[in-house]
Order: sequence, then structure tokens, then C-alpha cells
Amino acid sequence: MRIRALGVAAAATVAFGATACGGSAPTSSAAPSSSAPSAGASATAAKGSGKLVIWADPNRTKALKPFADQFGTENGVTVEVKEISKDNQQTFLTASQQGSGPDITVGAHDWIGNLVQNGAIDPVNLTEEQKAAFSPIALKAVTFNGQVYGAPYAMENVALIRNTELAPDAPATFDDVIAKGKELKKAGKVKEVLCLPVTAKGDAYHVYPLFSSAGGAIFGTTSAGDPDPKQVLVGSKESQAAFEKLAGLGEKGDAALKTSLTNENSIPTFAGGKCAFLVSGPWAMADVKKSGVAYDITAVPAFKDGKPATPFVGVQAFFVASKGASKTLAQEFVTNYVTNADVAKALYDADPRPPALTAALDAVKAADPDAGKFIEAGSGGIPMPAIPEMSAIWEPFGIAEAAVVKGSDPVKAAESAQKTIDGSLKN
Repeated sequence: MRIRALGVAAAATVAFGATACGGSAPTSSAAPSSSAPSAGASATAAKGSGKLVIWADPNRTKALKPFADQFGTENGVTVEVKEISKDNQQTFLTASQQGSGPDITVGAHDWIGNLVQNGAIDPVNLTEEQKAAFSPIALKAVTFNGQVYGAPYAMENVALIRNTELAPDAPATFDDVIAKGKELKKAGKVKEVLCLPVTAKGDAYHVYPLFSSAGGAIFGTTSAGDPDPKQVLVGSKESQAAFEKLAGLGEKGDAALKTSLTNENSIPTFAGGKCAFLVSGPWAMADVKKSGVAYDITAVPAFKDGKPATPFVGVQAFFVASKGASKTLAQEFVTNYVTNADVAKALYDADPRPPALTAALDAVKAADPDAGKFIEAGSGGIPMPAIPEMSAIWEPFGIAEAAVVKGSDPVKAAESAQKTIDGSLKN
């Protein structure tokens, strides 16, 4: 599956857009090493009986199976890793409510608010030592209402991927990106100024670094620094100005942002040498490397005199189902097994996104410098809001983005988005 479009909402229970994901990553069936952890006392108490059911997407299913089999052998239990190929969040939530769900599910951290609101997952019992082993931003992403609800294993964010033959120097500002892209297009060396997916419905995830650098924001913050759903800022004066900036980059301006650029064609366009700059994430790298294009990865730069270009950081995690039949085994597997560096490395091999576990990330960076570059590009990012109210943002924001890119009035687009969001949230 190529990158999912954000803004998907389920009718009955609010299932908001998941973080971007890639589908061209190589798979691995590496066997678990002898250093994989042994089960702790809680699972030992259940030795000789029980069944553990894990749901994951196709890439992670294959990577998990050897470790699941070893866990089952060590504990005398049956472990089933079931592949769920689409609508993973809603499929899990529906099954959980019907009493037919798994003990563990794997998914994006921005599911957490919705799953907690619907009583579908339990807090994960990580020790302080285990928490300290993770990237701070990954741990923050899986923390909701002061409790840790997932064991993070991978991180992702967008960066600026640059064709170094066409653009040898890393741009200092996003204004430089646009200027160089326009220069190359005028010279007939590229067909697009910039490859950033907008699509006909908009794509808030990819454009957010530009929106934030231009002064826009989605939510205000609480006293604890968390997103405040009572302070929606999409229609604020600052966000109106940010939409005006996007309009200037749009089809009636610099033609850098275009609704014809989508999740399906932006990466191939860059890989084919038809644009010098791509805003995308780790999921793009298999195609980029296969193409043979010379490239480098840096943070999306800010506009000249703008605020920092802040990407959303997405985190993949393991969740313990609150209605699972084997909750003790599930806690053991999630807290003491998938927090192991060998498992994290196998998951990376199956789907190359930088590991959340620091030891695994260090090992990966030694073999693949790109992982470290993406982490560096996301170092100033923020976790994608996991509050349930975020589901009300994606679609109206996307509609506003697409409208201004096509030339509609930015102020009216921002005000319309705010009105729709406020109506949905009853603010």
C-alpha cells in the first residue's frame, strides 16, 4: 500500500487518518537471535497453556512470526500472527467491541485517542529503564492523558529529499527550494518545481512543515503543552496568512504546489529525475534507491524570516487489547519482547522506518545513514496529535489546502474549514 491519504473517518466510531506508510519496503524473515529476551515471571505463570493472537499489516506479519514462534516455544503457548491488510484500526475496533479481536495489535500512535475513548486498549506496563531506552519523541507520542498506551518501535516524518545532480547544494530556506526548482524548470531540466503531494482533496500531513513555517497552527495548547481541542486555530489570522503563503506557491502562483501531484505519482516523478526536490518520508527510499538517482536527505527548511518548518512525527507501536483473552501474555510480549533490539531491527528490515529504540537505531544508522538523516530531519518535529478530535481536522484542512492551491481565496477557505471543524466538535 502506498502512502495513505489522511482524513479517513469511520461513521460509528471516530477513526482518524493514520500516519503515512510505505509499501515498497523489502521484507525479511530473519530468524531471532539468541539474545532475544526470555519471558518474565508474569508469562511464566501462564506456561503450558493459552493462546496469544497478534494482528499486524503484511510487512510486519512476516517479520514478527519468527519472534512470535520463539515466544510461544519458550512459554509453551500458541502464538498466532494474523495479517490484516486494510482498515486496520477500524477492523480492530469493531472486532474488539464484538469480543472477537486480538490480544495485541500493531498500528500508528495517532490511533490512541480513539482507541482509549472506545475502551479498546490498556496502558502498557513499561519500566522506567525501558522508557529511557526509547527516543523521547517516540515515548511522548504513545503517552496519552499521562499514561503510556503503546510500546513504540518505529518513527517516521517527512524530509526534503534532493537530487544532488540537479541541486548540489542544500537549500538554506524554502524560498531557495522554489527558486532552484523554477530555475531548473525554465531550463527544461525538470517538469515540476517541487514534488509534494497535494491531491484533489489536500494532504495536511505533507504540507504541514510549510504551513507551520508560514505561521499556521491547528490547535492551541493546554497548560501541559498538549493539543487543546477547545482551541482550533485553522481559521485564525495566522493560519489565514499561512494559507495565503500556500496560495502563492500554488497553481496560479509559483506552480510549485499542484493538486495533480499525488501520493501515487510524486515519488516516481522524483525518482524519474523529473523534479529536483521531493517532500516525503522513509517509505519513499526503496523507489528512490532503485532509480539510481543521486540524493541527499535534509530537514524541510523554513521560509525566509518564517517560523521553523515543523513536521509531524508518526510512531508505530504495539498495543495491548483491553478485551483480549490473554492480557497477561500480551503485556509480557509487548513490554519484554518487542522492546528488544533484535526484534526492532527485524521490523526495520521488513519496513525501513527508523527504530524508536535507541540501541536499534544506532545499529541501523551504522548500516544505513539515511535512517539517521530522517531522524535528524524530524528532530524539531511534533508528534501527530493523537487526540480523538484530530479526526475532525484532516478533511476540512485538506479541502482548504486544495482550494487555495487551485486559486481560491485563502481567507474564505480558512474560515470555511474552521466553521466545519467547530461544527463537528461543537466548539
